[in-house]
Amino acid sequence: MKILESLFTKYNIPLSDEQKSQFDKYFSMLVETNKVLNLTAITEEDDVAIKHFLDSVLPFNFFPKSASIVDVGSGAGFPAIPLKIVRSDLKVCMVDSLNKRINFLDSIISELGLKNTIATHSRAEDYAKNHREKFDVAVARAVASLNTLVEYLLPLVKVGGLAIIYKSSKLAEEIESAKKAISVLGGKIETIKNFVIEEGAMERNILIIRKISKTPPQYPRDKNKPKTSPIS
Repeated sequence: MKILESLFTKYNIPLSDEQKSQFDKYFSMLVETNKVLNLTAITEEDDVAIKHFLDSVLPFNFFPKSASIVDVGSGAGFPAIPLKIVRSDLKVCMVDSLNKRINFLDSIISELGLKNTIATHSRAEDYAKNHREKFDVAVARAVASLNTLVEYLLPLVKVGGLAIIYKSSKLAEEIESAKKAISVLGGKIETIKNFVIEEGAMERNILIIRKISKTPPQYPRDKNKPKTSPIS
């Protein structure tokens, strides 16, 4: 990927030759698999480099050393796979509800030789029931409202850990709607990091929520309630 090295250098993200090779393989497998499985609408090389790979790794230095992370609704592996490539110390679990995507993620893990990385077929609320407060960090780049996402993420995070959520420029409105949910679920907003990616004419906000107390046992609710009836 021609643009990748200069792009990452601009954003102070170091890349070794091995990491560049891993991104190249990931791109090739993504585009090839996308012909038979709808993984992404973004397939042009430069667009993938900017809107998937760079975007995924923007908060790479916010993760504690050797942190265990869970990526909820991982889809084609964003942000977990790019994060793992640039932060090999991370212990990564990707959760997705579609088995075909899990098969793709398994092939990526194998082909790229990613250690301490697994993909799990499960709905987020089901996974949380058996893995409550097991992770240092939960991440999501999924398209869902903030008050829904926090109900999926915060139950998975240890007290003292983080939820790192990728959001667009309209984050302020979502935060206002999600204040009660964040509080009820044991979280507290710690900081918001804003990035303007000129190459993709896009803005990315990274919301970092600290888990300050245990999540009440009734959360996350099942039967799709986090989406249909968010905490408010």
